[in-house]
Amino acid sequence: MSRVTARRPTLRISPAGNIQRPDTLVVEEPLEIRTGGKSLTVTMRTPGADIDLIHGFLFAEGIIGELEDIVTARYCAGTDENGQNTYNVLDVQLRHPVPITPRSFLTSSSCGLCGKTALDEVRTRTRYPLPANGISISTDTLADLPGELRSRQTLFDATGGLHGAGLFTVDGEVLVVREDVGRHNAVDKVIGWALRENLIPAHELLLMVSSRASFELVQKAVMAGIPFLGAVSAPSSLAVDLAAEADLTLVGFLRGETMNAYTGIHRLKV
Repeated sequence: MSRVTARRPTLRISPAGNIQRPDTLVVEEPLEIRTGGKSLTVTMRTPGADIDLIHGFLFAEGIIGELEDIVTARYCAGTDENGQNTYNVLDVQLRHPVPITPRSFLTSSSCGLCGKTALDEVRTRTRYPLPANGISISTDTLADLPGELRSRQTLFDATGGLHGAGLFTVDGEVLVVREDVGRHNAVDKVIGWALRENLIPAHELLLMVSSRASFELVQKAVMAGIPFLGAVSAPSSLAVDLAAEADLTLVGFLRGETMNAYTGIHRLKV
């Protein structure tokens, strides 16, 4: 699939004058995830790395615990007005089918869970408690990561409309970068990639995001055993609470040589 961008007409207004021209936009399409033929959820995403996305999503939500829990993942028949497959429906066969209910997984910051309930649910679901000791990262290395992530956001260069997420070693080596119109999808894509590469639990890796650090992004990092989360923007209060509860190192406003370290400061070499 290469349906990641689309062209739309626009009127460019500027002090130099107005001009009509096509603009390149990021594609946003629904992806329905099914298990055993039954609909689980629909997420709006940028097409591409869908297999990574569903692996990361199912893992972060505690529906699977390891790569072998997914037997098959295949696109279902779904056609557009031209009779072409839309590739917007994925059916997953689980090794151990689980009952799916509306409360089977955490959804978003608007899902209605109170703070304590959300923290307790993540604590009881994660299979990989974060290591308290053993690894650290220098603030000099952290300062380089936003630029390393940004330099690999090729779709952002074309559209200016995507979030980026990347997994790095504590030495600053980039392992994978994914982009998506949804920041949670971008994170699911890199976690799904790590799961498929047998890198979970990711106890020696760092997750870097081009967005703010919401509760759901911290939740996904904790579920994957990732001890570091860096973000170019602010965290939410519940994200900081969960990071503190899980002993995750959370760094926000990571821009150049300045940053705010909220939790897990013992892992930082200042």
